[in-house]
Amino acid sequence: MKKILIYNSGGGIGDSIQLFPLLLSLKNHFKKANFYYLGAHQNHFEGKLKEYNIKLETLDLDLRYFGFRWWHLLFAKKRALKKNNGKFDLIIDLQTKLRNTIILKKIPHSAFYSKTLNGYFASKKITFNSQDIFENLNLFFEEDIEKIDFKVNKLPKEIIKEAKRLLPSSNYVGFSITQGHEYRKKSWSLYKFTALANKILSKKKVPVFFIEKNKLDLIDKVKNQVPSALFPELKSNLSCPALVTALSARLETAVSIDNGIMHMMSLSNVPMIVLFGPTSSEKFAPKNKYTKILDSKKLYNSKDINRIRVDEVLSLL
Repeated sequence: MKKILIYNSGGGIGDSIQLFPLLLSLKNHFKKANFYYLGAHQNHFEGKLKEYNIKLETLDLDLRYFGFRWWHLLFAKKRALKKNNGKFDLIIDLQTKLRNTIILKKIPHSAFYSKTLNGYFASKKITFNSQDIFENLNLFFEEDIEKIDFKVNKLPKEIIKEAKRLLPSSNYVGFSITQGHEYRKKSWSLYKFTALANKILSKKKVPVFFIEKNKLDLIDKVKNQVPSALFPELKSNLSCPALVTALSARLETAVSIDNGIMHMMSLSNVPMIVLFGPTSSEKFAPKNKYTKILDSKKLYNSKDINRIRVDEVLSLL
């Protein structure tokens, strides 16, 4: 394997962060290969996630929202050959939309991995018995890929140092309360978050809120209800997802809804309690043994995340 292309149709930062273990594991397994990234949306690896140092060369075909427009069929092959100067040894399709897979397969390649239509388009016919991509890739390659997780100590030293300055002590409990996309109501109520924060104060824990600096109204509301809460990012000139990960490594535990910050936190392997409502906990929850999930669909047969009670979260804490 000399050239491997990874295709990701997800647009959020969380979608990219979820790929870290896979990308690190593949780069470790195919040490001599050059890895290329094709996204349907902006490339976070060279943007907001650059401090994580997950090196991938972007395959830019000048086709916005690649795979989501049928007319991309007319240009995918020609532009890929021009940009890449030849075919890929392997393309790994990380999504299952029929249209996207058909268009992606137009890019010249030797081997093609895809779960779409239960592997119909894959160059090797295997039975996908698992939702775990590592198990499926092991079957596809007929060899085991060692799973490599992201390590916080791989972050730039200045970011780790800044996290220690901002959170120098212990007994911190982190809270992530804002959702990135507004199209689904997946936020737990602010009142419940602040009630939970005040309860953990009585147990001599320090609530730490991760809220973007520009959300001043929300920050003021939290300050009014939880005066002793900390907002570490407000006291730093640094502002990037990697700082959130480094700060999370300073926490004792964390509570979050399904959002990008949840994924930033999970890279630190901090024990987490994650609340789910309309979105899928099986698909989006961090894949580590330190995560506990409260899903309103499973608890109450409802997509309303606010059915989850404060005392349910507190009992897990």
